[in-house]
Amino acid sequence: MSRNEGGDGVRDQRTISIFARLLQGRFGSIVLPAIILQSLLIGGGYASGREVVTYGAKFGSAGLLAVAAIFLGFTVMSILVFDLSRTFGTYDYKSYMREIIWKGWPLFDLLFVVMATVVIAVMASAAGEIMQQTLGVPYLAGIVAIIAVVGVLTYFGASLIERFKTAGTGFLYLAYVVFGVLVLSAVWGDVTTVMANGNTAYVDDASTGAVLESGVLYVGYNLAIFPAVFFALHRQETRKETVVSGVLAGLMMTLPFLLTYLCLMGFYPNESVMGAEVPWLPMLSSVGGPLLIGFYGVVIGWTLVETAVGAIHAIIHRVDADLEEIDAGRFEKVDGLTPLQSGAIGVGILVVATLLSQFGIIALVAQGYTIMAYFFIALFAIPTLTVGLIRLVDPEWKREFWSRA
Repeated sequence: MSRNEGGDGVRDQRTISIFARLLQGRFGSIVLPAIILQSLLIGGGYASGREVVTYGAKFGSAGLLAVAAIFLGFTVMSILVFDLSRTFGTYDYKSYMREIIWKGWPLFDLLFVVMATVVIAVMASAAGEIMQQTLGVPYLAGIVAIIAVVGVLTYFGASLIERFKTAGTGFLYLAYVVFGVLVLSAVWGDVTTVMANGNTAYVDDASTGAVLESGVLYVGYNLAIFPAVFFALHRQETRKETVVSGVLAGLMMTLPFLLTYLCLMGFYPNESVMGAEVPWLPMLSSVGGPLLIGFYGVVIGWTLVETAVGAIHAIIHRVDADLEEIDAGRFEKVDGLTPLQSGAIGVGILVVATLLSQFGIIALVAQGYTIMAYFFIALFAIPTLTVGLIRLVDPEWKREFWSRA
């Protein structure tokens, strides 16, 4: 071994040791779960800006109530999920769902697959729209090209996906902060005018009930991201840690929504922005030239790939886990999915998502996301807020309940 190789090895071990100590401290128990949830939300939730218009910005100045509802909803759900996981040792989504809906947990699996497909369709529609407007690439051709990249990453498996997502997440954070700062610096005066005048002209109903309901629905369909955080919750040992981490998660998941909402208020109630398939596109066009728009096209393409790869990989991992569970109860060996089978599942999901993308991003967000929100509220939020709370007070309640049922 050369001297350089030895030095590199020592540095690698030192880096690993520092990172391990970091994870064992407050960062691992409090900050890391919040970062994971925000990293999952920022791609599918904020890439086009369409979701923020539909569930908050369309209400103008009254949309701040939706922001408040979103913060409260994410915070409450994060605290309860974290504390239930700590109390009952449920560090994977299946164990958690069994604690709150018993044998109904496969319904959540089905719902997750449908939601993942709809999210990919929304991202594909946004990417196709942008590539068509900025590069002149035919709508369907742009979608197919990006989806081909997703298929390759899915085929080669977890190792390549992890490296891709590690680089991509930092890139996305930086990009959306830059977009927000550029837009707000140009339109801040218009933002303050909308707020001062209480402008809600874009919608007929900006009542408190309508705005709060919209915020709740936004939280509802984004409950799909919670299964991905369970693996990181085993470091939380006290209720204080789950509460502090839950509040931090709620804050980190809400801030990107607030930033995008404020940017949109600088153009409210302009139909060319509020009614756009991809609202970020006209906003950025007003403050930058072709280079900025081209950069945004790269960002949203990357976002589509990262979101789609993450969702498909999660689905494939769940199928593998189910096969292993079947294997545990049988005499003959049941192997996990082969790379070819994993690729086939990925291609199937992508084909369905491509077909759905033809409905357009506005319809998919307004109708598809809203329908999914009601299902996630019914299967995840309500059981957590009822059965979950009861079990935190009386841990033996579930066992007694099911023995009588």
